Amino acid sequence: MKKIIHLSDLHLGYVKQDLVSRFNVIVNNIIAKCMPASQFVVVITGDIVNDATQTENYELAAKYLNKLEAAGFSVLVVPGNHDYGTGSLGYKKFVPIFKECFYGDPQIVYPKLDVIGTIAFIGLDSMAEELHWYDRLFAEGEIGNIQLTQLDKLLGNPEVKECQKRVVYFHHHPFDPLPFHELKDSENLGNTLKKHGNVDALLYGHNHEGRKHEVWGIIRCYDAGSSTRKKDMPSVHRIIDLFQNIDADVDEDFEFMTV
Repeated sequence: MKKIIHLSDLHLGYVKQDLVSRFNVIVNNIIAKCMPASQFVVVITGDIVNDATQTENYELAAKYLNKLEAAGFSVLVVPGNHDYGTGSLGYKKFVPIFKECFYGDPQIVYPKLDVIGTIAFIGLDSMAEELHWYDRLFAEGEIGNIQLTQLDKLLGNPEVKECQKRVVYFHHHPFDPLPFHELKDSENLGNTLKKHGNVDALLYGHNHEGRKHEVWGIIRCYDAGSSTRKKDMPSVHRIIDLFQNIDADVDEDFEFMTV
């Protein structure tokens, strides 16, 4: 049975802190601690880089994700607001660049379905409707009707329904009262998920707080915090076992652990 390692908001390339060295330690400790690697899926919910306009950041991030894959881990990612620009400014030109770098295919579409073992992972791009000129002041995120319609179809798809577990993951926080940070179409997303009632975990990031919630009938709604502790915000390296009681989920710290 696969376990999930949930990471988020790496912000590699952030100039005020050496987050790259931190992530290097985290990756090495995941490889040393989590064995066999084939039993783990690493899910990274956006803001992999701090500034997509510095193209070397993509290459740097890909190097570490490739290292995890070479060790035998399955690695799934979705974009955050920083992955398409500077955080407040996003640009459509980075959409195919991100897909090519992290999926090897610029034509990949969202929702992105990966069935690994007996778990269906559905990745959403919560920046999909945030790349217009009038959306460049804030960082709320919006999934959009096209993805939500496809998500509705996927959750009713026999291939997904027959899986033992289902995980939906994206970047922006779906229920955060912080002004200009909550996902714009959170209510529509919630209605879609509640309609099917078969999602076992909702994974996201963006707010760097590492909190846990139980919303929309889903007992595992997890914010991963900033896994590299950008600006010293909470770092949560959560190991999730969907096949056990929720109390078995572990908040690990792969930066300071002893291996």
